[in-house]
Amino acid sequence: MLALGLAGLLLSRQSAPPPVGAGIAPVAAAPASTPAGTAASAPGAGSSAAPAASVAPPVELLIPSIKVAAPVVAAGINPDGTVPVPPLSRPAEVDWYDGGPRPGEAGPAVLLGHYDTRAGDAVFHGLPQLHPGDPIEIRRADGSTVLFRVRELRKAPKDAFPTAAVYGDTPGPQLRLITCGGVLEADGHYSDNIIVFADPAGS
Repeated sequence: MLALGLAGLLLSRQSAPPPVGAGIAPVAAAPASTPAGTAASAPGAGSSAAPAASVAPPVELLIPSIKVAAPVVAAGINPDGTVPVPPLSRPAEVDWYDGGPRPGEAGPAVLLGHYDTRAGDAVFHGLPQLHPGDPIEIRRADGSTVLFRVRELRKAPKDAFPTAAVYGDTPGPQLRLITCGGVLEADGHYSDNIIVFADPAGS
């Protein structure tokens, strides 16, 4: 299961995160989408990113080192203002928060997936085994790809989620992968979140 606790921080260009949702399949709260017309900075030299106008949405996530090859589905905002994660009936699926950047655009593209379900391991069960430098490939709807490499992993208590670090503006493209971790508590939810921070390959 995946449960994200977000601090109520104000982010540049973004409003404060809405409350975290509740339920059997917890959902992740995220800042409101960037206002229309906000310019994205150009990708740096040597980056595999493309200008924002030419970046297609993600459709598949590949992480060879942990044997992940998963479909990516766009996820907007729930009626309660939270970002959904894939239903527990589809544990091999990854959600991309489409209120933020597409992978390869300037800013942090955020992908979310379950660590496990009652039926067994889920798509991001291997995330804690990633190491700096491991490749992460995103395939996009137009057939193009963008390659990232893991920079670091962080474990954060769900009641102290690093909102600014995950969703805050960055000068170039970034990738975040988020799942749950830590101790499985009595309510069936994990105590922490595992967050992978990745940079464009060659940056």
